[in-house]
Amino acid sequence: MQENTPPEGHGQVLWTPGPEQLQSSRLVKYQQWLSTKKGVHTQDYDELWRWSIEDVPGFWQSIWDFFEVQADGEREPAMVGEQMPGIQWFPNARLNFAEHVFRNATSGHPVMLARREGAPLREISWEELERTTAALAAQLRSWGVQPGDRVASYMPNLPETVIAFLACASVGAIWSSCAPDMGATVVLDRLRQIKPKVLFATDSYSYNGKNHDRSVVVNELLSGLPSVQRVVQVSGPLDGSRPLPWRDRHDWQGCVSQSAAPRYERLPFSHPLWILYSSGTTGLPKAIVHSHGGIVLTHLKSMALQNDLRPGDRLMFLGSTGWAVWNLQVGALLSGASIVLYDGNPAWPTGDALWRFMDEQDVTQLGCGAAYLINCMKDGVRPRDFARLAKLRTILSTGSPLSMDAYHWVYDAVKPDVWLASISGGTDIAACFVACAPTLPVHAGEIQCRELGVAAYAYNDAGESVVNEVGELVITKPMPSMPIYFWNDPDNKRYLESYFETYPGVWRQGDWIRFTEHGSAVIYGRSDSTINRFGIRMGTAEIYRVVEEMPEVRDSLVIDLEFLGRPSFMPLFVVLRPGAVLDEALQERIKHQISSKASARHVPNEVVQVTEIPRTLSGKKMEVPVRKLLLGSSPDKAASPDSMQNPGSLDFFVQYAKALKVKELST
Repeated sequence: MQENTPPEGHGQVLWTPGPEQLQSSRLVKYQQWLSTKKGVHTQDYDELWRWSIEDVPGFWQSIWDFFEVQADGEREPAMVGEQMPGIQWFPNARLNFAEHVFRNATSGHPVMLARREGAPLREISWEELERTTAALAAQLRSWGVQPGDRVASYMPNLPETVIAFLACASVGAIWSSCAPDMGATVVLDRLRQIKPKVLFATDSYSYNGKNHDRSVVVNELLSGLPSVQRVVQVSGPLDGSRPLPWRDRHDWQGCVSQSAAPRYERLPFSHPLWILYSSGTTGLPKAIVHSHGGIVLTHLKSMALQNDLRPGDRLMFLGSTGWAVWNLQVGALLSGASIVLYDGNPAWPTGDALWRFMDEQDVTQLGCGAAYLINCMKDGVRPRDFARLAKLRTILSTGSPLSMDAYHWVYDAVKPDVWLASISGGTDIAACFVACAPTLPVHAGEIQCRELGVAAYAYNDAGESVVNEVGELVITKPMPSMPIYFWNDPDNKRYLESYFETYPGVWRQGDWIRFTEHGSAVIYGRSDSTINRFGIRMGTAEIYRVVEEMPEVRDSLVIDLEFLGRPSFMPLFVVLRPGAVLDEALQERIKHQISSKASARHVPNEVVQVTEIPRTLSGKKMEVPVRKLLLGSSPDKAASPDSMQNPGSLDFFVQYAKALKVKELST
């Protein structure tokens, strides 16, 4: 288990909610309702949290009742079963995610505002959203799309992407999304598993002031996806009006031009809503399936109670359509808030661009990767010097640990009275485990609390719950947004291995975490080898797959060193074939290979030649031990030579770690 010494200033109170914020918060209103309607009296957040995990069915029933969930059938029982996995939630109820979104329709404020690099602002009314969603859903039905069919997206963060998702949800089709900056190999590794019937695809997108043509990539995808019967083309910044030679191509405008009445299929609570993907650390990414009902309840709870998102608020969450925060952003529509879509580089054309845009559009909540805030800090950006940010109430930071100096930078350079809420969850549940509450103070370097209904603890090596010690993040009670299953996973084999192999009956998330006496938490990064580069997760297997297909590369190892506020640094170690030379030209080709075929966000900082990659006796690459070495662990604590095929291979990494330490001290 990792040792931890909190840095100086850790735990300092930086923000406390005022009386007005407390009384107007939706969490306080929920507590008052619980007391009046359910006879559940709680004095503070900790007491409320304890009740929520001690009476799990009662808590989730209260969420159903408080938000007046609409459904056919009976709302009881809330939960059948006790042992994870295999819990049945609300087995007698039928509902629809999209129907719950449109319950909030109003003419009082727009539902979406959207900005794309180099394009004017778009404002989408609730009326337009409902009209286009109904039209597209009718088009899908006319193509024979039925509940349970898969519909995939290769689209940027645009209103059309949200509309396509809501149309799928209306029909009962299962949504799956990949971002257009992902290469064909990575996308096919995901979509081949689920065999989509329809593909929504853009011909191009903009990032950092450049337009990127994706028409060739879409052709590659179609070649590898014979299941696709229809392709809907959505125009990007390039000449998207020209018809492209894609198989079974349809134009977006033609698909939403007809008139149709809104129609929402009420489906079993456990009916699949979408498929998200793990990072693919060991082999193919896991295709994670979540339910309509589980996401409706969890996102109502998280967005309204934990994040205090209110009707008429404007939430902007930076993230690609291949990251689960996009799904969380769409879930904000359940709370009656508007969402602000931002597609492109938030620091383009200048580092102040996003902050000025937020000021202009009266954004009330910003969600972003911690890396964005850290980069703004390092670039010397001071938003309060050029923007009032009068409506900005909350900043949600996620994706990786937020450094201590970034906490202080927010209160010094952004807004002194903003609620800085560090949150941490997972694609696994499309939500958060530890997050925020509007009734609690913000402590420097800490996440405020466990979410309601989340029985989160830190386990030591003996499987015991510990406080003020770093341990494995575990969940001991079921939650409705846990995956209903993995796609193509006979007998739940991968599901059980992923979460329940270490502690039977207890969910292990794969994060290092420490809980304090007052219930706050500190995340110390992944306990496995997932790359969390700038807040965007990707598995090492996806890097290896494209690097090792190069003829010069025999073997490789990639290590992500973003940890506890350190500058992000990711080296790639390669074993070359005899006679090959790691000159500048080969280094650039390796980086281009990763950028073009895997992800432009995961290009290594440096490529280093080694003679051997450390491997276990069973032949697995020793990513976690090497990462521990490079982060300062002693060799005897990082790995046991007896468990290795080639213990001498660690000698190079011991020396490399020393060189990194010298470089760090010199800077």
